[in-house]
Amino acid sequence: MRVIGRRAANQRPALFRLHVGSGGGKMEALVLEPSLYTVKAIIILDNDGERLFAKYYDDTYPSVKEQRAFEKNIFSKTHRSDSEIALLDGLTVVYKSSIDLYCCVIGSATQNELMLTAVLNCLFDSLSQMLRKNVERRALLDNMEGLFLAVDEIVDGGVILESDPQQVVHRVAVRGEDVPLTEQTVSQVLQSAKEQIKWSLLR
Repeated sequence: MRVIGRRAANQRPALFRLHVGSGGGKMEALVLEPSLYTVKAIIILDNDGERLFAKYYDDTYPSVKEQRAFEKNIFSKTHRSDSEIALLDGLTVVYKSSIDLYCCVIGSATQNELMLTAVLNCLFDSLSQMLRKNVERRALLDNMEGLFLAVDEIVDGGVILESDPQQVVHRVAVRGEDVPLTEQTVSQVLQSAKEQIKWSLLR
């Protein structure tokens, strides 16, 4: 196996030349170097296709205008589909809907859909626990702090860090009191922490 080219940190994965078969029947195939950079974007849209949350991990869509156009394209191609996986603009999109939300995880066309689905399920289940199974637009907007923290616990720079929602919820739970996060909303936890900080400063 011989490397055709090496890559810098901001380049695409290197290609390997792989010989298949034996004797005169040998064939050459190009194989992508395995990469930890699995996720290209995590997006949450409302039932009108408007962005509620989006985090892009590479420069596939460098401008906000391109990102918005891509998100509209995702919504138009998926919101009436029964499938949970789509190929769009050379990318793999796995998605899940709940009431008036559409959660999407984006990877390359060659990315393993099971890994992307694991990220999607972890995000969705984490939100479900933090929002007391009320995964809908208003509840999410009231608890955006928790969403940002959860996403950062699951994926960092496109690399999957965690796929266990219990672990994610545990780490997000910045407790103001000794009450589990599942028994109060994220905003209540953070508000309680702010109150404790305020009183400690007044002492």
